[in-house]
Amino acid sequence: MPYLPAAARYADPALYRRCGRSGVKLPLISLGLWHNFGGVDAFETGRAIVRRAFDLGVTHFDLANNYGPPPGSAEENFGKILRADLAAHRDELIVSTKAGYTMWEGPYGDWGSRKYLLSSLDQSLERMGLDYVDIFYSHRPDPDTPLEETMGALAHTVRSGKALYVGLSNYRPEQTVRAAQLLRELGTPCLIHQPRYSMFDRWIEPQLLEVLGKEGIGCIPYSPLAQGLLTDRYLAGDIPADARAGKPHGFLKADRITPGVVAKIQKLHAVAQTRGQSLAQMALAWVLRDPRVTTALIGASKVTQLENNLDALKNLAFAPEELGAIETILAS
Repeated sequence: MPYLPAAARYADPALYRRCGRSGVKLPLISLGLWHNFGGVDAFETGRAIVRRAFDLGVTHFDLANNYGPPPGSAEENFGKILRADLAAHRDELIVSTKAGYTMWEGPYGDWGSRKYLLSSLDQSLERMGLDYVDIFYSHRPDPDTPLEETMGALAHTVRSGKALYVGLSNYRPEQTVRAAQLLRELGTPCLIHQPRYSMFDRWIEPQLLEVLGKEGIGCIPYSPLAQGLLTDRYLAGDIPADARAGKPHGFLKADRITPGVVAKIQKLHAVAQTRGQSLAQMALAWVLRDPRVTTALIGASKVTQLENNLDALKNLAFAPEELGAIETILAS
């Protein structure tokens, strides 16, 4: 049967937040294809997740050239889903991709040169079967390429019609200030910044968030669940066979599941229960508590996990005593 998206997917306009000082609104939770959508994963599972996300009002799908594994395969699979199910709804979607990590051999397949960024975007568009992406990111700062060259390449992607907006990922506060200035001068303001951020990883506080607020740049944190640590998967202190920490190509390593971390997870879980939420739902709500954060970027390995995470939006408010309890736990 042809896929028909849910008619009520936009029933609640409060589930979208403006991205900085731009005209773009993003869903409070966006779907990332960093994991679970590559060539080693079940295609139909990923397809079901994307379709269900769109049914529930998720309009933003985040990729990068190296997502997989193998690198590039997440874009290829997403392209298949677009053609099969979402082609008629392209103008309802925000599709992003990035370049900055190793993609091919030789001196032009990595980092932030104009040669690499523009070549990579062409390859990404071909893999996804798109004429343009909505957001194109510099995935990480390049210590050896002048920032002027990297930002000039980003601006060129907009002027050429291959991207509508540009963004940064993993840039430090001082780098973000300079990059934003260059992009403004080039007539292509920075739309959004994608940093790592969670209860367990708060490096963006306060400097980067202050920069983003002042510059009018949106924020889309990745790993808001700390690669799965901020879920109920590790409450018992062991590692389930299908957990991310047990996968050989995963970024969450088993040695991070220490007794001290498990103790914090258990205490945070207790706070979440008093809120009528799972730990993952509370962790997502916590990231979204700051109005400078536009949207939280989640992954999902199954439809039920996606649905459970989106239920975080049913309770985004925190009482002062709840925030105080969380701070006490994190500081312990």
